[in-house]
Amino acid sequence: MPSEPTKVALARQPLGIVGTALTARRNLLELIPEIATRQPIVSGKTGVRFHMVMDPATLRHILKDRVEDYPKSNVTKLILEPAIGDSLFVAEGAQWRWQRRAVAPAFALRHVQALGPIMTAAAQASSRRLAAARSPVDLFEETVAATFEVISDVTLSGDRAFDRDAVHYAIDGYIAQTAKVSLLDVMGLPGWIPRPGRMFSRPGLNRMKQIADRAIDSRAANPKADGVPDLLDLLLDAADPETGRTMTRDELRDNLLTFIVAGHETTALTLAWALYLCAFDPNVQDAAAAEAGGVLGDQAALATDLPRLPLIQRIVNEALRLYPPAAFLSRTAQVADRLCGRDVLPGDTVMLPIYALHRHHLLWDRPDTFDPDRFLTMPDRYAYLPFGAGPRICIGASFALHEAVIILATLLARFRFTAIPGRDPQPRMILTLRPHGGVWLNVAPR
Repeated sequence: MPSEPTKVALARQPLGIVGTALTARRNLLELIPEIATRQPIVSGKTGVRFHMVMDPATLRHILKDRVEDYPKSNVTKLILEPAIGDSLFVAEGAQWRWQRRAVAPAFALRHVQALGPIMTAAAQASSRRLAAARSPVDLFEETVAATFEVISDVTLSGDRAFDRDAVHYAIDGYIAQTAKVSLLDVMGLPGWIPRPGRMFSRPGLNRMKQIADRAIDSRAANPKADGVPDLLDLLLDAADPETGRTMTRDELRDNLLTFIVAGHETTALTLAWALYLCAFDPNVQDAAAAEAGGVLGDQAALATDLPRLPLIQRIVNEALRLYPPAAFLSRTAQVADRLCGRDVLPGDTVMLPIYALHRHHLLWDRPDTFDPDRFLTMPDRYAYLPFGAGPRICIGASFALHEAVIILATLLARFRFTAIPGRDPQPRMILTLRPHGGVWLNVAPR
């Protein structure tokens, strides 16, 4: 058995413009030089100057103190705007601030906890599917099914008029193909020059938007009369408390799609990687199963069980450290600055390689080792950034953590997951850090 779980082979030498473009299309994380796990900053140039930052104090400067000077990079916007418009995830400045104020109440802890029964029902459904499945099972496929079920019910109360399969197919196709970085992006060429690969996704994206538009129009015409309000209800009622501004139909749709895309993909990844890690270390898995079984008995986990599942929570945290879904972020500097003693010019790309940060030898003990107990003490706030930080920290972080712990605890209490020799998943990032080849494990009842 290997001493460390699967990881990315980081770059050992500069790649050049063409090499960078080809590598970025295959696996964005292979652009990170190995030295980035031992230095606070790494700078260079492809078509544009770039700086990779791994220093917690400097990350605080970028993400919190000077957030307006470091908006999301031009490449990020070119990739995401066709799918989710100028929504909360992409918007900057005043456009971002009013949307954040308007939707913040929808993600208040009371709403997250009220949606706990949906997460519990998804955990039960996942258990039934695994009990009926023939081993081995691709656990990534299963966690995607479970979390998409949750986000569909949370956003639209299981509205059958909402074509889940069509939306999921469009999202998956977009992430797999269109979200790849192009040579034109690497060279820093302007966005008005067409990126051919992104043009092919338009029919699927348009269909996804049409489905969301119909769901919004249907709910606006026939509001729910009872039950827990879902995300669409909350967005329809959302208003900026400072100005009273409400969302247009396009803004509503783009934000709804943002939450559907981000709300299932990232949690599915966290769960799949967590199950892989538990299979990698059977001792940790057995301890977690004992904890879950002692708390849950033969029941599925509830939101109220979370405080009694500390090891399960640490496993989720460690999975997010080793395999953060948003493993590579980038910003475009707007003003001259100095980062870690380096001059930064307007237009420079400032990269935040979260994957390297989470495996940095100056910040973590045995950084490539799976050890949930490292979270018995919390790390430096800006050394651990699975959800970002500062004003733009992921608004759905609490939701994602609740969902991941509920589903993981339920599955570990009921099943034993065993690794298959030679079938380790390969961490590969396009838009998110996915397990290339799936997470194939043997699954047996406990």
